Amino acid sequence: MRSMGKTRRMLSVGAGALALAAALAVPAQAHEHRTPGWQMKDTASDARFRGLAAVSRSTAWVAGTKGTVLRTLDGGRTWKNVSPPGAAGLEFRDVEAFDARRAVVLAIGEGEASRVYRTEDGGDTWSESFRNTDPKAFYDCLTFFDPRRGLAMSDPVDGKYRILSTADGGRSWKVLPSQGMPAAEPGEAGFAASGQCLVASGPKDVWLATGGGATGRVLHSGDRGLTWTAAEAGIDAGDPARGVFGLAFRDRTHGIAVGGDYRAGQPSPRAAAVTGDGGRHWDPAATPVAGYRSGVAWLPHTRASALAVGPTGTDVTRDGGRTWTTVDTGSYDTVDCAHDGGCWAAGEQGRVARLTD
Repeated sequence: MRSMGKTRRMLSVGAGALALAAALAVPAQAHEHRTPGWQMKDTASDARFRGLAAVSRSTAWVAGTKGTVLRTLDGGRTWKNVSPPGAAGLEFRDVEAFDARRAVVLAIGEGEASRVYRTEDGGDTWSESFRNTDPKAFYDCLTFFDPRRGLAMSDPVDGKYRILSTADGGRSWKVLPSQGMPAAEPGEAGFAASGQCLVASGPKDVWLATGGGATGRVLHSGDRGLTWTAAEAGIDAGDPARGVFGLAFRDRTHGIAVGGDYRAGQPSPRAAAVTGDGGRHWDPAATPVAGYRSGVAWLPHTRASALAVGPTGTDVTRDGGRTWTTVDTGSYDTVDCAHDGGCWAAGEQGRVARLTD
């Protein structure tokens, strides 16, 4: 779950927690009742964590700068450094975890800096399962449909996004044919900002977020990456620093996109959009997020509530992404929620927090 598409890949709780609690305390449906707030967890690290995998309320993995991978099994009270040996020079930007023992992490960068590592014993040992040998490729994100099948994506190579596929839980990878991939726009690439530029829902559907081109786009595949269609996402692009940074799908039809301009102080007036048809069409949020947001996640067991995070705060929606309210001003790059209701956020200077209720 990174640097941002070639030149743009290298890109702060108190009162805010009370606001967050107030914003979600009285939802329309009783089963969506939430009274949460961010609770900071001491990781004893100064790494920037853009990769995050929420396994449960007790278990989470984070991955970030200086080749750092941490894991907690006790709700964030303690963290174990489970970084792969010899990875200190790498930039981990995505981690996908199946449970407390099995996880896959992605390192980003030009050429051989893009790598995939896999562990089956909670990070005690790692195996390098992929190392990029094409100097034109730069891998940004990975996602899994289930514990066996997954994809990773690279910025365009020879005018098209490159897709890697695994059918054995990340032990081995192969490049998929490019015939079914539409051409990338001039200057277009993915953003390695939150581990959410490539996301899956269900056994076959996957979406890819883009920026830097004339328009921010979302590409969709319904056959695990063999063929793709592209749609404009309603989020401003037209600059290497602007576009769609994060995606979240509640199911194969209902999705949210967030993004904007990642440069500090730059406006992001249209930084959120929503789809109800699987990404064929996107509508800009009527009341968008307050600024650039790189991560987004649906709150578990709700039909219309979600969180979006970025360097200037957290926003919440209770109507499926149509309107957003800022509820916290802490800095986070990514957010993820587990099926048992455990939601986590992570970001700069070792910041990790869990949503409590």
